[in-house]
Parts: sequence; C-alpha cells; structure tokens
Amino acid sequence: MTTAFALGGLFLICYVTYHISNPANKFSGEGIVRYFYFFFLITHIGFSLIVLPLVLRAMFFAITGQFVRHKNLVKYAYPIWLYVSATGVIVYLLLYQLFPTK
Repeated sequence: MTTAFALGGLFLICYVTYHISNPANKFSGEGIVRYFYFFFLITHIGFSLIVLPLVLRAMFFAITGQFVRHKNLVKYAYPIWLYVSATGVIVYLLLYQLFPTK
C-alpha cells in the first residue's frame, strides 16, 4: 500500500506539472456525448478534491497504527478513490482517444 501511495503521489505531481505547463484541450465531441464528458469531468474533479485529504488521513492512521480508525475511514475513501480513478480514465479516453482535437 505504501508503494501504491507513493506511485499515486508521483502520478499526481506529474499530472499537475503537465497541466500547468501545457494549454488545455477543448473537447470536440458533440451531442449527448458532450454531456457525458462534462458530467464525468466535473464529478471527477469534485471527488478528487474530496478524496485527497481522506487518503492522506487514512495513510496517517495506518502509519500510526490506528487501524480501527483507518478501517472506518477507508470504507468511504476507497469507493471515492475508485470512482476518481475510473472517471479519470474515461475523461482521458473521451478527450484524447475518441474525440481528439482536430
């Protein structure tokens, strides 16, 4: 879990660095797919802001041996993290693979 946490942190640093140093891409899809894209994007961003402090707190509880508190927190943090991970891939596929900028 420590390795997964470290790799997730490295990904977050690379992701933020990339988006700070590169211009944003416009979504080129039209019709109903555009609504799906923005739904996934907005919920992905919103839940990613919620899950970061939850994961940091869960790691703190694990490192300090507070396993009951860790388990109680992870009950909520894990499904949110899973949703953020899945919607991140969906947003990437929609933006860069299925509807790339022309």
